[in-house]
Amino acid sequence: MNTIKIGVIMDPIENINTKKDSSFAMMLAAQKKHWEIYYIRPQDLYISDSKVRTSASKIQLEDNPENWYQAEQAVDLSVDFFDVLLMRLDPPFNMDYVYITYLLELAEQQGALVVNKAASIRDANEKLFTSQFPQCCVANLVSCHKNQLKAFIFKHNDVILKPLDGMGGASIFRVRANDPNLNVIIETLTDNGTKMTMAQQFIPAITEGDKRILLIDGEAVPYALARIPAKGETRGNLAAGGSAIGQPLSERDRWICQQVGPTLKARGLLFVGIDVIGDYLTEINVTSPTCIRELDAQFGLDIATDLMNLIETKLAS
Repeated sequence: MNTIKIGVIMDPIENINTKKDSSFAMMLAAQKKHWEIYYIRPQDLYISDSKVRTSASKIQLEDNPENWYQAEQAVDLSVDFFDVLLMRLDPPFNMDYVYITYLLELAEQQGALVVNKAASIRDANEKLFTSQFPQCCVANLVSCHKNQLKAFIFKHNDVILKPLDGMGGASIFRVRANDPNLNVIIETLTDNGTKMTMAQQFIPAITEGDKRILLIDGEAVPYALARIPAKGETRGNLAAGGSAIGQPLSERDRWICQQVGPTLKARGLLFVGIDVIGDYLTEINVTSPTCIRELDAQFGLDIATDLMNLIETKLAS
């Protein structure tokens, strides 16, 4: 087999935290397999005469937080040059993100394996996708109407409100029925009744951590990273100051993965991170799931290599 050529579409590589960046872990794993690695900025994808092309820089990597990559001069390439394209662009999931998924669908037609599958990234909103698995979820509501959201809050009293397009714990509110700021919080999140917002019954087990569980082709990595909220916080996100503790999956965690995994596999979502608080599924992250490096370090795993082995198998078949 010829040397595999992998293009990685991601946020600025010069700004990553190599100790925590899962895209970096994936590129290191690809390099270990002697694949050719190309860095692609999302804004450099384009269509010419109905064919997708991109400017891309061949890179060499080093697991060194001071000097982690060397890039050659960018060259213009057709996407059929690549065997696989890794879509690792972070949210927000806006219309520019949607347009990139359209280009990646064309790239699939030109012969590249896109991870994760472009149409599935577009279809599987990370908050709404949980609604496909009601047996795994707490009481929830998605609406842009203040009265509906307030009725839900009055019924359950203690509720999490969050936008459908955020990441890293941004704009997540814990509200109670007697909150004096309730109206303004709802008005802000819904943009005065024009934007859908998710409400979920508050799960007290958040004090034990918001567990990130990684799945490769629908199969769960056997350990979760429990992200413990900082003192005075209700968000476990590491970006919001949470701390991370690894732990084996519980029986309930494994059951949730069994509920979700076959759908992920069928949709071509090869690398996914689900979030579980206590016994309940809260999010399904399909765009750029993280926590590879933390789990690898705590349990001696090599999750990114497992993913590259799967990709190699997909390419061979």
